[in-house]
Amino acid sequence: MRKLAGIVGAIWGLGAVVCMLGYACVRLSAVSIEAFDMSWHPWHWLVLLVNTAFMLHAEGYKGFQQGFAPRVVARARHIVNSPTALTVVLAPLFCMSFFSATRHRLLVSYGLTTMIISMVLVFEYIPQPLRGILDVGVVAGLVWGLASIGTFIARALSGRDRDVSPELPQTA
Repeated sequence: MRKLAGIVGAIWGLGAVVCMLGYACVRLSAVSIEAFDMSWHPWHWLVLLVNTAFMLHAEGYKGFQQGFAPRVVARARHIVNSPTALTVVLAPLFCMSFFSATRHRLLVSYGLTTMIISMVLVFEYIPQPLRGILDVGVVAGLVWGLASIGTFIARALSGRDRDVSPELPQTA
């Protein structure tokens, strides 16, 4: 029964993270598509190319592929191997390192979340087409992130995953 609870918790945690990121992709894609219905100046195209390349590298590769995705899957694996009522019920928050993590990881998780929420609030005031242009880069990074999570899940299920720390706090 404990193993089943761990599997359910891991599926709940990973599924919620994937759904949250997928929802953000769909929502921001609609805003991005609106931008293409407007007239653009040559500098808009330059911003599109530079921002998208930057976001693919910074958000997609560095943020998701090198950090978030492997850690989310490692923390889901921890739920499978050592489930508790708290980690199973709050699996999405556990997988995203909002509790039961090292002090450094907690600070980074809450700091990044605060920054992302702040950016979302600021982006609401950026007029089209610039807002949509910037959102293209965000969507590209999120799609890379979803692909990275899928890749790490597939590796974990096949037993080919690398040894990634779930960054759990030290216990005395």
